[in-house]
Amino acid sequence: MSFYLYAAAGFAAGLLGGMGMGGGTVLIPALTILLGVEQHVAQAANLIAFLPMAAFSLAVHKKQGLLRSEGVLGVAIPALVFSVLGGVTAGFLPSEVLKKLFGAFLVFLAVKGAVSPLFNLSA
Repeated sequence: MSFYLYAAAGFAAGLLGGMGMGGGTVLIPALTILLGVEQHVAQAANLIAFLPMAAFSLAVHKKQGLLRSEGVLGVAIPALVFSVLGGVTAGFLPSEVLKKLFGAFLVFLAVKGAVSPLFNLSA
């Protein structure tokens, strides 16, 4: 039965990730709260699940002619560096700290989503 629960969490995360919302906003809470997975493991699973979703999204965007190559290194290199630094830092943090940081991130996203339409900001 647990396989089906994990598959459902992955399906929901993939569906939302494909629609533009971060799949981790569903996958991480589903794994930690509903399925009792440790925070470090849930976040690692989310990062691994992100790789095929990102590759698929890039392929679809490229096929539709929506990719621009100018300036990509100026974004990709800092993103890579800070992703590695963030991953290493997360490895040293206790699970409880990661849970609180992730919760604060979700609250920030909710507030931004609620406030953005009021000020005509892009979501």
